[in-house]
Parts: sequence; structure tokens; C-alpha cells
Amino acid sequence: SHEGRGIEVTDERLAEIFLEQQARGAATLDLVTPTHYVPEILHALHMAREQGFQLPVVYNSGAYETEETIEALRGEVDIFLPDLKYADEASAREYSLAPDYFAVATKAIARMYEEVGPLQFTPDGQLKRGVIIRHLVLPGHRHESMRVLDWIHETFGDTVQISLMNQYTPMYRAAEHKGMNRRLTTFEYQSVVDHALNLGITHCYVQQGRTADTKFVPHFDGSGVEQG
Repeated sequence: SHEGRGIEVTDERLAEIFLEQQARGAATLDLVTPTHYVPEILHALHMAREQGFQLPVVYNSGAYETEETIEALRGEVDIFLPDLKYADEASAREYSLAPDYFAVATKAIARMYEEVGPLQFTPDGQLKRGVIIRHLVLPGHRHESMRVLDWIHETFGDTVQISLMNQYTPMYRAAEHKGMNRRLTTFEYQSVVDHALNLGITHCYVQQGRTADTKFVPHFDGSGVEQG
């Protein structure tokens, strides 16, 4: 177990990890919440590419990013996978302590799009370049979700992929926030999906059935990081 102790990964070891994922047959290299390690990641990517690394790179983040950070990734990332969590300032402050979230996130996502452009697919239908915007519909906030979709469609038309998620699961301190200690209803989620359809959005992943469960929360135990 790696619990209770830190794991030091050098840039050289990180490059090895990237190459190991390619050797295992991974379709992409998915960098999850990587903002605070961008300089090290870029260094490791350059080293890995010198050794034959060729996987498409996915930058997976909450979009609360500076435009300078996204600019540093120009030419290094093939697919940006940002969240667009909130449209309202009050929601961002209460649930994520993220002032100006919508203003910051939309600027960052616009820069991501400027760097990689509209969706590009391989002949077999796999996304090889573009932006996938995730949005988790929250209980009691379906109209806010609709405003998120409005901004996406007004800004990008149907040239980005959207992932509309319904798996909000009350955990930790959810009960401290009014209305958040429950799961999303089918009506709430379907009304947001219908809004996407009415806007003319076709590149949209939707979820069916019950996905709100703690079993979908990953375990961050350091597996595969250390050598040997």
C-alpha cells in the first residue's frame, strides 16, 4: 500500500511511465488534474518522444486554469478534456470555493479550442483531436446546466464534444449545502438532455440508468507509479 507516504517521481521516471502506457496498448495518454505539474510533464513528454512515444495526449482538468498555462501546452496536447462545472458565480463559490469560475473556465476552454480546433476523428470513429467538455448536472440546478449548454453552443456550435453526466453522489459535506444531499432525478437530467437536443447539439454523450454510486469514485493509491 502507498497510503500515508509520498511517492517521488522524477521527470525521467515520468517519461518511462508514459512509454510503459504505450507498451501496454493504451489508446491515449490521459493527464488527470495535471496543472501544478505542467513544466515537469512537458519535460517528460519531450524525453519520451525522443524514445518513440507517439500516443495522443489528453489534458483532463477542471478548467479553472490560466490562459498562460493552456498556452504553454500549445502543440503538446491533442485532446483537451475540461469540465465546465457552473454558470453561476454563487454555485462556484459555494461548492468549489472558486471565485469567477465561469469567466476563468470559459476563457481557458476557448484557448483550448483555439489550439486544437474542431473535432477530428480517425476512420474508425475514435477522437484524435479536439475538445470534450464535461458537465455534471447537479440536483436543483438544471436551469444552470442549460445555461452552460447555451454558452457552449453559442461559442463553438456543434464542433466540440459534450459529455453530460448524471452521477452526482452526495458525499463528504454535501449535507451542509442546501438541496445537495440527494441524487439527481431522472426528470432533471432528461430536461437538460432535451435542451441540448433542442439547441441542435449532436456531439453529446449522455448517460442512461443509475450511475450515482460511490463505486464509481476511484482509489488514488499510487498503483503503477513506482518501478518494479
